[in-house]
Amino acid sequence: MTDVQLGMPELPAPDYPADVRARLAADAEEIIARYPDSRSALLPLLHLVQSEEGHVTRTGMRFCAETLGLTTAEVTAVATFYTMYRRKPSGDYQVGVCTNTLCAVMGGDAIFEELKQYLGVGNQETTDDGKVTLEHIECNAACDFAPVVMVNWEFFDNQTPETAKRLVDDLRAGRPVEPTRGARLCTFKETARILAGFPDPRPDAVEATGGAGPASLIGLKLAKGEALPPRIVHPRGETKGGGQAPGGDTRHDGTPQDSAPHDGTPHDENTEGE
Repeated sequence: MTDVQLGMPELPAPDYPADVRARLAADAEEIIARYPDSRSALLPLLHLVQSEEGHVTRTGMRFCAETLGLTTAEVTAVATFYTMYRRKPSGDYQVGVCTNTLCAVMGGDAIFEELKQYLGVGNQETTDDGKVTLEHIECNAACDFAPVVMVNWEFFDNQTPETAKRLVDDLRAGRPVEPTRGARLCTFKETARILAGFPDPRPDAVEATGGAGPASLIGLKLAKGEALPPRIVHPRGETKGGGQAPGGDTRHDGTPQDSAPHDGTPHDENTEGE
């Protein structure tokens, strides 16, 4: 008879060492105090235990259950529902390639396939050095910067297979990497602690934010009653006279695109001078 795997953790799970449990218990007390009902603290508590070991372990789920007076089954149901909680050891850097519709057609699928071959890993698998976990992810709400790659939830916009390969090379080599927008990178464990609700220790992290691009803001301007200049859209790569548009970059598949600065601020003729 074939064993049936229900996805439930083996019981009983081992406990944390006394010093680790005491430290996490103090953090958990601070988290729970933010909520009128203690069980509402389960999501940030799962981020807290993930910050300890890099993924949500059986021990972490036991800690959450005992701390909140829940059953292990209740904690497991939540931990397996949300994709931000890892169920197995992960790398220092979670490299997520958006493969939702717009990013996919703009090159996200090609980037993901290229990185799988380049790194020698599949979806949600980690490189042998423990540095990079690769995964495809759904929409990051950054369609005007497509295709988008995220590293520990920080944005890397307007990517190509070549820039994405350079990115993972730098991550694995320990070279400084700057997101297109937002705060400088930290490790996945450090990110998990921030998501648990603790202060971000990175200098100027709060100020280093990124806004939506011009293409995202057109609807807002229209809703406010602002008039937009008329714009004639020509076939990609062609000028009004039918020739090749000057200064256009070429994507990996050979189709030209308008150049955009690498600082994450796309060029748009309607927004110049604003």
